Amino acid sequence: MRVQLEGITVLSNDVSRLARFYNEVLGFDAVIEEDHYVEFVNDGVRFAICSKPLMADNTNEHYSFIEERKGQAFELNFQCESPEAVRIIYADIVSRGATSITEPKSMSWGHTTGFFADPDGNIHSLFAVNPIAEKEE
Repeated sequence: MRVQLEGITVLSNDVSRLARFYNEVLGFDAVIEEDHYVEFVNDGVRFAICSKPLMADNTNEHYSFIEERKGQAFELNFQCESPEAVRIIYADIVSRGATSITEPKSMSWGHTTGFFADPDGNIHSLFAVNPIAEKEE
């Protein structure tokens, strides 16, 4: 038996602020907008933001939804079409409210990657696969 990842839900104490960021800065359009839940149009995997208090209600007040989070718990990776696109998009989203963590640079694993944080402090990456240099013959 196998399971399939259907969706990713980011938890927040301020759903509207975080949803505004993902809409206005990263360009995700909302398909469902409620006080405690926002879901975005996204091909493939469902992407949503849900309030921590609502999840606490849904899980009999499970402590993990009530206690304050410390440290990075997840990372979203946003793929771009080219290393140049990473640099352009990175500069744009930082100018519109993302927090710069690490400017885009070529990484040892073959990607150009830049890291930024959303308003809740979640650190994510923009990346593109670096073109393969032609081998000399």
